[in-house]
Amino acid sequence: MATKLFVNLPVGDLTRSRAFFTALGLDFFGATEDMASVIISEHTQVMLLAEPTFAGYAHRPPSEGTEAILVLGLPDRDAVDALVAKAVDAGATPLGPARDDGGMYQRGFADLDGHQWAALTIGG
Repeated sequence: MATKLFVNLPVGDLTRSRAFFTALGLDFFGATEDMASVIISEHTQVMLLAEPTFAGYAHRPPSEGTEAILVLGLPDRDAVDALVAKAVDAGATPLGPARDDGGMYQRGFADLDGHQWAALTIGG
């Protein structure tokens, strides 16, 4: 049995964040006034929570540093480049140059709330 994964992220403006992830071509599974669920795959969703709602679930305040980098595995380099281009067009900040480590190609960006994402392909 596959285990589902729900990653929870605080966002400053839920409407703006929904528009951003929609621009990346991602779908949603439900939404309320204070949260929305971005479908990454059949078993993985990223829950966007308005900051006050996130604080209600967190046992301690978010740190000032990076706590996680969310990585999306894609089929090939073209898909990596296309996703990062969509993200930047939708307002993301590119993070560093592309990394080409032999069999792995990766590019990163920060979303509208500063969360770090990477897109990568292995052997694609």
